[in-house]
Amino acid sequence: MTSPLPPSTRRRLAGPVLSPWRGGQGDACGQPPVRLTATLCRAEEQFAALAADWEALRSRNRSATPFQSHAWLWSWWMSYGRRGRLRLVLVRENGRLVAAAPLMLVHRPLPTLVGLGGSISDYQDVLLDDSCPRAAGALARALHTASRSAVLDLRQVRPGGAAERLYAAWPGVSRCLADSVCLELPGIPMDEMLSRLAPAGAKRTRRKLRRIDELGIEAYEVPDERVPEAVRTMLRLHERQWRGRGVTPEHLRSRFAAHLVRATAALVAGGDATVTEYRIGGRVAACDVAFTSPDLVCGYLYGADPGLRAQRVDIATMLLRHDAHYAAATGRGTLSLLRGTEPYKLRWRPVTAVNRRYLLARRELAPALGLLAAQAAARDLAAGALRERPGTAAVRALLGRVTGVRAPR
Repeated sequence: MTSPLPPSTRRRLAGPVLSPWRGGQGDACGQPPVRLTATLCRAEEQFAALAADWEALRSRNRSATPFQSHAWLWSWWMSYGRRGRLRLVLVRENGRLVAAAPLMLVHRPLPTLVGLGGSISDYQDVLLDDSCPRAAGALARALHTASRSAVLDLRQVRPGGAAERLYAAWPGVSRCLADSVCLELPGIPMDEMLSRLAPAGAKRTRRKLRRIDELGIEAYEVPDERVPEAVRTMLRLHERQWRGRGVTPEHLRSRFAAHLVRATAALVAGGDATVTEYRIGGRVAACDVAFTSPDLVCGYLYGADPGLRAQRVDIATMLLRHDAHYAAATGRGTLSLLRGTEPYKLRWRPVTAVNRRYLLARRELAPALGLLAAQAAARDLAAGALRERPGTAAVRALLGRVTGVRAPR
């Protein structure tokens, strides 16, 4: 991470002041009046130098996850950002950062401000200082000024996220839509987790756990200095594990690997992630990356030797046991299985948590906002139809071009 820039350089790079205003007149004890100042940052250098202020703000935003960390977003920008498109809206109260919206400008299908982190981030959000009641309104006004002819499209906001407060304070037109489905379990040990299963299912799972123990598979937390090496190993195992079985293409690309190695190393050093290796006789047979926040553990990505399946190892159960134990031992109340409703997740009877998508715009842009909302509805409709009746390859390809939905096979 680059070192902080001197104040004069930071002021030069910060961009235009969007909306300075005062609130309050101080008090009898000599406290200064409240001054809120919003700026639009378009300079990568300043984004890099914001780490300390950004993380201090994130620590005061209870709903924030590691996907809103400076380490994750800055690393994502280095791999995926488009030069000249960075738009950070920052609000300071008497100099202290109290709100931030990490955004990027895109032009298709129409000018839109989208959240940094993209499709590889299971949660996106803005940051709001929980101790500053003026932060949401100030950020809403600043974004209203900064958005100009663009619609603000905030996707994958976890229920209870800071963007809910931004949405409530928005002075223009707005829509709230359902986004991806995430599944969540309580942060309890595996012995208690088994009680969520039917008796027959619990019995089968206990056999799977005994099989893991019979093979002598042991979990080791990777120390900070070995994290980059371990993440690269995990990605190699991930590619081997899914070879020929429909792996997510982005997980095989060099830009994703560079991002995940950078971001995970920084998150582990900051206490926001853990990397675990599962070894048999000293050999790494599997590895997973989990992100953590004060009340949440998220199993982000894993890789496993395909030979484990031949040895009748239920990899998902092995990972879940470890993450459940970690959540319970550290007092984190929720174990998130992140996006997707795969059968191996559903058998644990998780709670469904539907992420939110917030569309916000000036009143004169109501037609553009309506177009984006209609497009989202069409995608949902097409995706549902494809799941029910996949149809021919030609129909799947046509619907994919029209809606952006990739048909299941």
